[in-house]
Amino acid sequence: MPLIVKDYTWTQTETTVYISIPLKAVKTANVDVLCTDEYLKVSFPPYLFEAFFFQPIEDDKSVAKIGNGAAVFTLPKKESGLWEHLCRSIDKDKQRENREEAVLKTQEKSAEKSKAKATRTQQEKKYTLETMMKLEEEERASIQRMKDEECARATVELEAWKEKQRKMVEEEEARRRMQGTTTHNDKHVHQLKKPTEAHVLRTGGEVSCRRELGRAASTAPREAGCIKISFTPRVFPTALRESRVPEEQEWLRKQVEARRAANADLAQLEDLKEEERNPDWLKDKGDAFFRLGNYQAAVNAYDLAIKLNRHIPALFSNRAACHLKMRNLHKAIEDSSRAMELLTPAVADNAAARMKAHVRRGTAFCELELYVEGLQDYQAALQIDPHNQALRADANKIREVVQGTTPSS
Repeated sequence: MPLIVKDYTWTQTETTVYISIPLKAVKTANVDVLCTDEYLKVSFPPYLFEAFFFQPIEDDKSVAKIGNGAAVFTLPKKESGLWEHLCRSIDKDKQRENREEAVLKTQEKSAEKSKAKATRTQQEKKYTLETMMKLEEEERASIQRMKDEECARATVELEAWKEKQRKMVEEEEARRRMQGTTTHNDKHVHQLKKPTEAHVLRTGGEVSCRRELGRAASTAPREAGCIKISFTPRVFPTALRESRVPEEQEWLRKQVEARRAANADLAQLEDLKEEERNPDWLKDKGDAFFRLGNYQAAVNAYDLAIKLNRHIPALFSNRAACHLKMRNLHKAIEDSSRAMELLTPAVADNAAARMKAHVRRGTAFCELELYVEGLQDYQAALQIDPHNQALRADANKIREVVQGTTPSS
């Protein structure tokens, strides 16, 4: 059973209550706080502090400062006024009811925060996607403008070349007509004089030379070009559809998590040997430490194995057993719950592992005096192995405590 802290101090004003709890040389990381408008619990094994407030407080505006050997709480009151006592006097049944309500409220707040965070994340992803689509559209429009401008420039140059060729042809025709007129006049004036062979060769040579010059002056048509366009590559071979964006994002997130798990904490793993990078080898080392009673060393081995692979349920279940031995009850509940998530769906091959996870979580609940939750886990374990007499006896004892026929101690 936990040791109840009684050497705390508290003060108050009209609007605020201040509570100071000594931590008794306990590390800050081992302090667990649960606070609602009517209940406050501070757990730092093996010590426990509980307060059932005299009047309700504003739990959303409350502040906790943990450090320097003490936990100091600043709790605004819902209604102004001085309290006669810090805690009100209630029976054990009412205390148990308040504890259960506090756990349920905390779970509901956590679920609401998770839901709000998921909604906000989805909105941010949608905004990012819309922004990317807008940028891609602008980039495509810019490329299209560049193509249109290049096409227009090529068209202008082609028309200019055609005009130049037309003028050159006209000039050639004019020169030919002029040459023909000159030859006719020479024949008319010197009709009695036969043209010599040299004259004929010279005249023909000049015409041939002009034709060659005309052909050389006319340039060849411009060669066709090719504009290369590259688009942003997509991971998926299909076209982007807004209706499929959440599925694609979920797939990409899982891929990132898998890569992160494969390369987790590389800076810390650089000095490890090859076998120390194997989660199964680390699990065996943790199991050996557990059998020797070195629970902290076992937790360290399981921690490193989980960093390497977060999808092995035995790592979380065995670490939960270590936390039970070390009285880290909330961590034991968390690890057992994670192990049961990984053991879904329930099949015959994982029945023994699921039963262990239920028993370990149920034991942690009972140590926290949450007997109703503990009984639920034990009943779930009995459904898996209904012939386990020791398990049935423990479940009956818890049921008697819940029904009030046996004291909880």
